[in-house]
Amino acid sequence: MELKSWVALGFLVILLWSPTCPGKNKQPSGDIMDCLNKDKNSLIVDAGFTGTLKKCCGNASKTNTAILQTTCSVSFNTSVTFNTTVTNFQKNWKDVDFWMRKVNQSHFLYMAKKYVKKNNQLSVCVMVGWNCSETLDSLRTNTTGYNREWSSVESNKTNCSVSCFRTAEHCSTSAYDKEVCKNSKKQDKFIINVTAPGSFCFNCNEPIKEPEEELPPPMIFDTGNGVHIDGEKASQAMKDIASLVSMMNESSASVTMGSVTGVIVKPKERIDIEEVSFGYSSNSGIKIVEDRKSLGGFSRSISVTKEAFEKAYNLSNGSAFAGVFRFPNMSKDVNNSTVLHNEVVAIEMGCFIANLTDNINLNFLNVQKGGAIPSCQSWNGEGSQPNWTDYGCLTLVKGDNITCKCTHLTFFAVLMSPPNQTISDGDLNSLTYITYVGCGVSMFFLGVVLFMHFLIKKAKSSNTTQILIQLFLSMFMLNVTFLTNGWVASLQSPVGCQVMAAAMHYSMLATFTWFAVEAFHLCQQLYKSGSDPIPRYIMKVCIAGWVLPGTVVITLLSLGKYGKQIINTDGGKEVYMCWILDINVHYIVNIGYYALVFLFTFTTFIVVLSWLVHLKGTKNKTKPGTDQAQQQGTGTKDIVTVMGLCCLLGITWSFAFFAHGVLKVPSFYIFTILNSFQGFFLFLYYYNTSRVIGETTKDNKTISKSSTMSVTVNTTLENPYFDLGQHHPGEPLTSKTNPQS
Repeated sequence: MELKSWVALGFLVILLWSPTCPGKNKQPSGDIMDCLNKDKNSLIVDAGFTGTLKKCCGNASKTNTAILQTTCSVSFNTSVTFNTTVTNFQKNWKDVDFWMRKVNQSHFLYMAKKYVKKNNQLSVCVMVGWNCSETLDSLRTNTTGYNREWSSVESNKTNCSVSCFRTAEHCSTSAYDKEVCKNSKKQDKFIINVTAPGSFCFNCNEPIKEPEEELPPPMIFDTGNGVHIDGEKASQAMKDIASLVSMMNESSASVTMGSVTGVIVKPKERIDIEEVSFGYSSNSGIKIVEDRKSLGGFSRSISVTKEAFEKAYNLSNGSAFAGVFRFPNMSKDVNNSTVLHNEVVAIEMGCFIANLTDNINLNFLNVQKGGAIPSCQSWNGEGSQPNWTDYGCLTLVKGDNITCKCTHLTFFAVLMSPPNQTISDGDLNSLTYITYVGCGVSMFFLGVVLFMHFLIKKAKSSNTTQILIQLFLSMFMLNVTFLTNGWVASLQSPVGCQVMAAAMHYSMLATFTWFAVEAFHLCQQLYKSGSDPIPRYIMKVCIAGWVLPGTVVITLLSLGKYGKQIINTDGGKEVYMCWILDINVHYIVNIGYYALVFLFTFTTFIVVLSWLVHLKGTKNKTKPGTDQAQQQGTGTKDIVTVMGLCCLLGITWSFAFFAHGVLKVPSFYIFTILNSFQGFFLFLYYYNTSRVIGETTKDNKTISKSSTMSVTVNTTLENPYFDLGQHHPGEPLTSKTNPQS
């Protein structure tokens, strides 16, 4: 307020605080409301009656008529008790929008927030006591015009005080006080202790409120037994929310539609429009949060801005509302995307709201991301299933907290994507080229072995050969699915991509399992020495190698864990592939399973390698004088044997464990080269050791030529599988022919 306004008020108070004419000046409550609704500064006094002051008593009445016309001057009889009816006024001060009440020695001014909202420059001067004109000189010298208190004791021992303040500024930091507000029925009210130092302002809005009433649901959703909410029905339910607003008797209401819960908030007047926040947790209903500081107590919260309400008010001819609903277990989109908490949030205001400059905020606290990348997405409600897009939404991640800032209203969700590996464009192109060449070469030679085994070979295969062929078959399937994966991903067929991802995952798990079977077979040959064979051995290992991976893949497929994944480069390039979308599933099923397989196969590799070194030492002792050329040839064969064992047992896949930090890119190249050409390496190993081309048979009961050739130390070094079942540890190796089991 300007200084001259306070000076005018000062003169007015001097004149008023002489004996007044209460009988003549008493006005009904309607005049008080009309007076306060006008953009005037206010003078509040305790003059023994209730009403507005329109005239002054005494000689100064003419002088101050203009001041009275431009100032809302109100008197309250604070000594009134409300056990009896108050003439021309409401029966209870708890129900009124504006009142002053005396409690003990303190005066409390009760003021509805709407008066402050209508005029944020509204200044109020409150005087209590009698014959206090001596203290009003301070008003004329006060340069601020508000937030000043004066008090003095007159000769008649009456205590006087004056408090002046701008209500909007004074109550901007008001706090909720349950004790002060316990007798106030209306929550949209400020209570100011005008006689306390500092004129404390209290806010009677509870920080966290329950909806005031409950409305009947437009429809019921049942998500029991894993049933998904149909997207089309969810969209229709949100459109029907507008029909419920006309049934509201209060400013807020809850709606329960089976497993779907929500809250509707409706400002009673345009002056009541302000930002509204909602908070909820996993096991609690949606609450209305008045104090933004209280939002931290909820794991999830939504804030609908004042700008959104004002747009809705203008577009709906003066009827603004906001409905916030949570939909658990919403139907999946075409990509089977993983939704945070498996929950979709919908905001409805009865009209199309977009291009907001003050964004809608959705906050998710203490999120266990598990390495996944969160992305705020929206869906416009069209179609039978969500079609998520990040248009109009910004994702902010700070530690374990996620904030979505969106410029429009619709359905919202946070999609959790597996961590995308970001590499350079050059490395991606090089790795892609190596992979395609290596997989193509491996697939060709694996196909040659399978063709020769199933169509050309006539001899009965040994157990060793049959197990090796199963490994070749699983690896051939893995190469085929990998080479065709990118093409299927580019077809934009969600079902096709899911099937491709499941097929490649099955091939990979089967390959891992056959690595373990190979290691088990080696151990059996070494320690059981071929005696006491396992009944139906091949059938049992085939069940382990083919059926168990299939069980895992079928389970994941039914849970919708497969879909399209994106690999990004630092140059902005995106490569698509069909794979597992849930990073936790990838860690547990793939990395966890291979870690167990690797532990077993690597232990077997060390044991077999030690055994080979022992045999080589035995050979050097029994055949002294070996020339240098022979030793070099043996060394080359040893390297081939070791590399063959590594490929045979899948140890080369362990380079994936080193894909971190400075070793990330080098491990990518080593992993890609060794494993894309793994089929080719196994072909060389198989050809040099099994002699599959030379296998012949005399009848169905005979075994292959390679299985009946004499055992020598040299051939044993070349092929650790060869005839291990007939050699007992500790016995000397002989040259006789031994049948293989």
